[in-house]
Amino acid sequence: MASVFAAATVQVHAADKRYPLASVKKIEVIEPSSGSAWEDKDFLDCTDVVLTEEDVRYALQHIRRVPRKSYFSEYTERTGCSGGASVTFKNGKFIVIGVEPTGRINIFEADANLEPTKAPESFYECAPCKDRKMDLLKDALDRADERRLRKAEA
Repeated sequence: MASVFAAATVQVHAADKRYPLASVKKIEVIEPSSGSAWEDKDFLDCTDVVLTEEDVRYALQHIRRVPRKSYFSEYTERTGCSGGASVTFKNGKFIVIGVEPTGRINIFEADANLEPTKAPESFYECAPCKDRKMDLLKDALDRADERRLRKAEA
């Protein structure tokens, strides 16, 4: 019974076979940290969230494709922060990947100039990525709490 559960768990977080980590030639973090209109500096300042090459590798190992509707659902957790990277594969394929600390990930395939190809953008979730990144962000969240307290005291 335990082996059946373990096999099911592995499949739930199985990586997208179109982007195998073993085929990665190069990862370049293009935008380590950025904020959007969703950013709430009282909750989390996006400058406290930095995407690393290790984050991209981890995401490629654990992403799970989700429908566009699910990715943009009003119930989806967002921080307003993200980072972006380009990934070059040994077969010459390029992708641009956007990663949020909540585990929301979008990928589009690109040409050598990092311009989008005609392939549709893909949307992913990565629960293990969220757990990992949020553990790393505890200090950043604590700093945000301190900012809120100072603001309230003022």
